[in-house]
Amino acid sequence: MKINYSVHGTATALPPLLLTHGYGSSSAMWTGNLAALGADRRVITWDIRGHGRTECPDDPSFYSQDACVDDMVTILDACGAERAVLGGLSLGGYLSLAFLPAHPERVAALVLCDTGPGFKDDRSRERWNGYADKQARTVEPRGLALAARGILTQRDDRVIRSLPDVKVPTLIVVGADDTPFLAAADYMAGKIPGAVKVVIPGAGHEANIDRPELFNRAVAGFLAALPAQ
Repeated sequence: MKINYSVHGTATALPPLLLTHGYGSSSAMWTGNLAALGADRRVITWDIRGHGRTECPDDPSFYSQDACVDDMVTILDACGAERAVLGGLSLGGYLSLAFLPAHPERVAALVLCDTGPGFKDDRSRERWNGYADKQARTVEPRGLALAARGILTQRDDRVIRSLPDVKVPTLIVVGADDTPFLAAADYMAGKIPGAVKVVIPGAGHEANIDRPELFNRAVAGFLAALPAQ
């Protein structure tokens, strides 16, 4: 399985920032953030299975959240990074949260952007999965459809129930106009110990693109304040 990733920024002893994009997007979504966030550390971007320039096999078994977490581990290993700050938007934020319980020793901090932790109850999960199924039936190319069914679809409540156990510094960023995710941002901020929440005015679901200067300032400030790693 060929996973596309790129390394940007400045090579220093600080843990790199691994950025994971949202569903239907690609690593290119971070272009306007790389210079600011990579001023004092490496920034690693990559394409989730079914997206961008990552390989898109026809076998549905290749598409799962666990496989994506394994991909993130593989990328960090390839970059020689024992630990990293995990940042992600939407699906990318969810995958970053899913990574933490599986590999806590490799996470220095979290940056969760316009995302949510999933759902505790089956009914809410079914509504979300209905949205994922609609995406799978209507999107092109085929890789996105497979990713919707295998990665975007939620099957349990492991992630949302793990929030009180998060022990790393966490920044939650949400666009003020990202109405579907405002409550999720509040929920995560209330459940993750010590989490900091920043609302970006004039931004929607892609706050890093809508207001890059404010997004970069918030994330760079958070990274600068992290304890020595």
